[in-house]
Amino acid sequence: MAEQATASRPDVDRVLWRVILPKESDPLDVRPLYLDEPENVNCTVTSRRHVQVPTSARVSFASYFNAFPASYWKRWTTVETVTLHLKVRGAGRVEVYRSKPNGDLVHLKGTAVHAEDEWQTLEFDVALTPFEDGGWLWFDVFTENIPIDITDACWLSDKPLPKKKMAIGTTTFSRLDDCVAALLSLGDDQAVLDVVSKVYVADQGPKKMRSHERYGELTAALGDRLEVIEQGNLGGAGGFTRALYESVEHTKPGTVDQILLMDDDIAIETDSILRSNMFARACAKPVIVGSQMLNLQAKARLHTMGEVVDLASCVWRAAPGAKSDHDFGAYPLRESPELHRRIDSTYNGWWMCLFPREVVEQTGLPLPLFIKCDDAEYSLRALARDIPTVTLPGSAVWHEPWTDKNDTKDWTAYFHLRNRLIMAALHSPYDLRKTLLLQGARVAVRRLFSMEYSTAALENKALEDFMAGPDRLFESLSNGLPEIQRLRKEYTDAQFAPSAREFPPPSFDMVKAEQMLHPPVNPARIALRAGKALVHNLRSPESSAVERPQVNISANSALWFLLGNLDSATVSNADGSGVAFRRRDPKVFRELAARTAHNYKRLIAEWPKLVEQYRAAVPELTSVESWRKVFSN
Repeated sequence: MAEQATASRPDVDRVLWRVILPKESDPLDVRPLYLDEPENVNCTVTSRRHVQVPTSARVSFASYFNAFPASYWKRWTTVETVTLHLKVRGAGRVEVYRSKPNGDLVHLKGTAVHAEDEWQTLEFDVALTPFEDGGWLWFDVFTENIPIDITDACWLSDKPLPKKKMAIGTTTFSRLDDCVAALLSLGDDQAVLDVVSKVYVADQGPKKMRSHERYGELTAALGDRLEVIEQGNLGGAGGFTRALYESVEHTKPGTVDQILLMDDDIAIETDSILRSNMFARACAKPVIVGSQMLNLQAKARLHTMGEVVDLASCVWRAAPGAKSDHDFGAYPLRESPELHRRIDSTYNGWWMCLFPREVVEQTGLPLPLFIKCDDAEYSLRALARDIPTVTLPGSAVWHEPWTDKNDTKDWTAYFHLRNRLIMAALHSPYDLRKTLLLQGARVAVRRLFSMEYSTAALENKALEDFMAGPDRLFESLSNGLPEIQRLRKEYTDAQFAPSAREFPPPSFDMVKAEQMLHPPVNPARIALRAGKALVHNLRSPESSAVERPQVNISANSALWFLLGNLDSATVSNADGSGVAFRRRDPKVFRELAARTAHNYKRLIAEWPKLVEQYRAAVPELTSVESWRKVFSN
């Protein structure tokens, strides 16, 4: 049975997980993340901490933000027992449930509520003993002929946790509206401000935050916590490193004990900050605490649950057992057994990720990689020092899904390849030469058959710059992007018009184009199609295709087995904002193919030496002294 508790609020240093409700400004799409309501049952949300369950209803708090991820607390923290604390008024029942790793539900305890005229405080103690491999905790509310109001519900630790203050660091390049809005949300809750002592903004764009129309609101909300640092564009790595650098160099323990990094283009559930803070405070040893990503375009969808780096290929992927793109609007937590097993990650994206101060002091600062792989490489480096990364469910931001980005084909393709090679050289225990050769050949063929000449050129530059060794990495922070953009503009596949209407209509009929979209499905047919594409790409194109595209293709249909047998096509980019007119050029095809073959031959021959060079350079590349020189320029 529940114990009757005093009416006083619990000690804030015991509050692990507040039960929260949607904001008034939130779209209806987010409601399933907070409440599991049956069809035709609508609770009344009067504040972020107060909800009324209507009469004759059952409403569950087994939701993404309000169920308690007990298995993660059992696995990583010293907390052994948690207490569900809530204040209720009305008539009905409160029941506490848990799940098993396979998703099976178990009723734990409950009590009747007879508090029609005054508030009643309930507390339920639950041991975390059975949660090693998975499982959540939550409560359901049943009402009778009058509603039940619930307020100040939370999950408490069995003892107060040591106090830890945090710095929040973000970086922005011309995303000021999003960045200011995200930072303003921090001031909406005093509990968040109470744990935040500094907010660092690395402002790297041409238009500065200080000129933003809401900058006055921001300074009023954050006060002297806010420090905007204007610097040249050093990419995400240089921007996020600035926050880590400032925290370890210019603050003291007790003032800043944790550093939380977050993107500028997010919408944030601010309780995620409190949850990350408390989880790190409770951990048995220092860990990096990552937050999950929700889909900013479809807000009830969990885009990524946890990720790992496959060290045999040095490609990131979903963690074993992780579910991607889960729609809580269609499949609530109680009905989604695949979400109840604990997932182990090896890194977390820096859309939101918390680092205890001692982790940064032991691991060093990030590598000067501009963008891409800096987050994964850092966690792998920390893991080698026995510092794991935990991706914590129920702590999340909304972010644009990477599936809607063009970043394997646009200018970022350079950083994808160069930085992945650096990460492989530093952290893979395998001899990757055969793997890198096969991967490179496969990707190069697809690029060239698809008339993605700019991307093929960028990837060749990435290979050459990687093989030049680690000495130029800091230099490339400031001059790398301009060089890449100049190179890319030389190719028509990187020159975009707003719409296909800017070009003549396609010369092929639609039925012929549709027939060409069917992919080969077995090795023999794939080889045959590739052989035909190779012969086709060595021939001169039809002269008419230079001025008029043969087909108009969507981004999703721009595949090698179609484009490899064409002379030209207009192709949309991933987010639908532009169209490029790709034209086949046998001379460019031959030049890039020969350059690619030469570079991969060099890479395989020089790989052991490059591994040694990069590993020897890590202490200097990640030192405070080296980054101090960058920031002082």
